Amino acid sequence: MAGVELFEVGVALAVIAVAGGLAMMVRQSVIPFYIVAGMLAGEHVLGALGYPYVGESDHAFYFIEIAAELGIVLLLFFLGLEFSITKLAKNKDRIMKAGTIDLLNLGVGLVIGFVFFGDLVAAVLVGGIVYISSSAIITKSLMDLGWIANPESEPMLGILVYEDLFIAIYLAVISAVLLGGEGVVDAAGAIGVAVAFILGLLILVYYGTRLFQEMLEVDSNEMTVLRALGVTVLVAGAALALGVSEAVAAFFIGMAFSSTSHVHDIEELLSPVRDVFAAFFFFWIGLVTDPTVFPMVLGLLAVAVVFTAPSKYLTAYKGGRIYGLDQRRSTRVGLGMVTRGEFSLIIAAIAASATGAFATEAVTETIPAFAVAYVLFMSILGTTLMQYSGFFERRLAAGDNAEAE
Repeated sequence: MAGVELFEVGVALAVIAVAGGLAMMVRQSVIPFYIVAGMLAGEHVLGALGYPYVGESDHAFYFIEIAAELGIVLLLFFLGLEFSITKLAKNKDRIMKAGTIDLLNLGVGLVIGFVFFGDLVAAVLVGGIVYISSSAIITKSLMDLGWIANPESEPMLGILVYEDLFIAIYLAVISAVLLGGEGVVDAAGAIGVAVAFILGLLILVYYGTRLFQEMLEVDSNEMTVLRALGVTVLVAGAALALGVSEAVAAFFIGMAFSSTSHVHDIEELLSPVRDVFAAFFFFWIGLVTDPTVFPMVLGLLAVAVVFTAPSKYLTAYKGGRIYGLDQRRSTRVGLGMVTRGEFSLIIAAIAASATGAFATEAVTETIPAFAVAYVLFMSILGTTLMQYSGFFERRLAAGDNAEAE
C-alpha cells in the first residue's frame, strides 16, 4: 500500500518537474504552469476522465497538502529574512500609509459582493478574497525575476506585511463567526488569541536576536538547516493550531533570523528546500481546483477582475510613490501586487465549511467557486504582468517623452 502512495507522490514530482521544464523552455514564470499542472493531474480533470489521478490515495494527498503548507511557511520565512525588525520599525510610517491606501481594495470587494449577493457576510468574504495579495507567489516571483534586491521590492514587502497582519485578524473574525460560534464572544476570543500571539512574536523578534544568533553557532550545515527549519515549522504549526496564520508566524521568525550574521548561510542552504516545497504549494492549488465550477461564477469573476486588477495596480502604484520611487519602479510595484493566492483560498475554505445561519448556498458554494477561479486567473495574470513589466515601463517612458515634447 505504501508503495502505491510513494509512486503517486513520485508522479506528482515528475509532473511538477515537467511543468517547470516547459515554463523554462518558453521563458515564463513556473507558477502558472505548476497550478495548471496540478489541475490537469488531479481529481477534477484526469480523475473525471476515468484515469488514475494524483491525490487518489488519501495518504498521498495529505502528504502533498502538508508539503504545500511547508511551501507557504518557507516562502514567508524567506520574505521575513529580507525584512528585518529594524527596517520594519524604520519604515513603519510608509508601511502604514501604503497599507491603508491598499485597504481601498477591500472596499471595492465589499461593494461587488453586496451588489451580487445583497448580504453583508457574503460581501465581507468577497472583500477579503479580492483584497489580499499572494505573499507566497509574489515573494517567489520577486526572487525569480531578481527584483528582491531592487528598490521596488521594499514597498511591495511593506504592503504585504500590512496585509498579512490585517488578514490574521480578519481570518480570526470570520472563522469565529462562520465555524459554529455564536458571534461576538467567540470572535472576540479568537481576535484576542491572534493579537496576543502576534505581539508575542514581535517581542521575540525584537529581543531574541542573541538567542537566534547562538542557535546557529554550529559548525555543521546539517545542524544549521535542522535548527532553522525546526524553529520555523514549530512556531508556524503552533500558530495554525491557535487559529493564527502560519504564514504570518513564519514571516516573523524569518525577521528574527534576519538580525543574525547567518542570513547568507540560511539562504544558501535552504533555497533549494524552499523551491521544492513552494512547487508543491502551487501544484496543490491546481490539485484542489475544480474547473467545472467556473461557468457558474463567470459574471462575478469578470466584474471582479475588471474592477480589482486596476484598483490593486493603482493603490500599489501609489504605495511605490509614497516610498519615493519613480514612475517606472512604481509601475513594477503596481503590477507585482495584482497576484492573488493562498489567503484567498483559505477564506474560500472557511466559507465552504460555514455552519448555522450563515451556511447559505452563496457562502458555502458560490463564493468558494468564485475564489478558486479568481485565484487561478489572477495568479496567472499577476505573474505574467511581472514577467512583461518592461513593456509597460517602456510605454510609460514613451508617454512621458511625448508629453515633454
